[in-house]
Amino acid sequence: MSSLVSWLQLVRLPNLATAVADPLAGFLVVGGFGAYENLPMGGWLVIASSLCLYAGGMVQNDVADFEIDQRERPLRPLPSGRVSRGVASLVANLLLALGVILTCIASAYVNNLAPSCLGLTLAAAICCYNRFAKGTRWGSLVMGCCRSLNWSLGMVVGGSPLMLLWMIPCGIGVYIGGITLFAHDEASGGNRKKLFFGAFIMLLGLVLAGLSPLLVMKMKQSEFPIWLMQGRLIMWCALWGVLSFYILARCGQAIVNPVPHRMQAAVGNAIMSIITLDAVIVLAFCGEQWAVVVLALLVWFVLGRRIAAVT
Repeated sequence: MSSLVSWLQLVRLPNLATAVADPLAGFLVVGGFGAYENLPMGGWLVIASSLCLYAGGMVQNDVADFEIDQRERPLRPLPSGRVSRGVASLVANLLLALGVILTCIASAYVNNLAPSCLGLTLAAAICCYNRFAKGTRWGSLVMGCCRSLNWSLGMVVGGSPLMLLWMIPCGIGVYIGGITLFAHDEASGGNRKKLFFGAFIMLLGLVLAGLSPLLVMKMKQSEFPIWLMQGRLIMWCALWGVLSFYILARCGQAIVNPVPHRMQAAVGNAIMSIITLDAVIVLAFCGEQWAVVVLALLVWFVLGRRIAAVT
């Protein structure tokens, strides 16, 4: 049981729920799913590949941070000796390889090379972040690209996305880049200017992602079903605005008092909110039934963080 818990901590068990929410949301939005129905094989493949890539990236992250964790987080599975660093490195590589293989299977299933190309690019971006970009000025950019690619993976398996829909993964990527900036010094306490800049980047990402369904509705793409066209625009905008305000308000508390526990709480909330953001985006295009399915992943996240830390 102790060994299992250690591995669940390595792969960041609660965060894996966000690795399901992103590609699932992209798949649903582009696929134009309305009423609930069984998810096609393409959807399951993209979820499985995302889980493998995310888990592999998290384990590789701890392998790369071994020396730092020995000083700052000695109770983590690797520095504490509960999991061998060599075994963790092997598992990380196997998970990343399996994730890419699953995207190739998805490509064969949908007869489109885009999923396999995105899978390879995502795996390369994950390795780039863990081994080279982390801690540099490019770290937040690469991390944001990883999340954008993950969202995009679901989109290309779901079908042929409209140009305006690409604003969503771009916005989510910018949002994640802002979280990465915000979380940079969470273990030791942060600099108010850096925290404010990170929160501002998060706001830009929220605005960019939130504009996509509004612009699609304005263009009235007759071939693209959208739930917002049924007179629910004001309600949806209010929902997106309240969610964004809540995320940024928690960040504001950490900016006022930048101590580690406040920063970690703000970052944890921002990561958890990825699921809610995905659910609200799915609501705009697909309606309540699939939005509830995505939102249900919060149960996984909340229960999972009793076992493993989010950050």
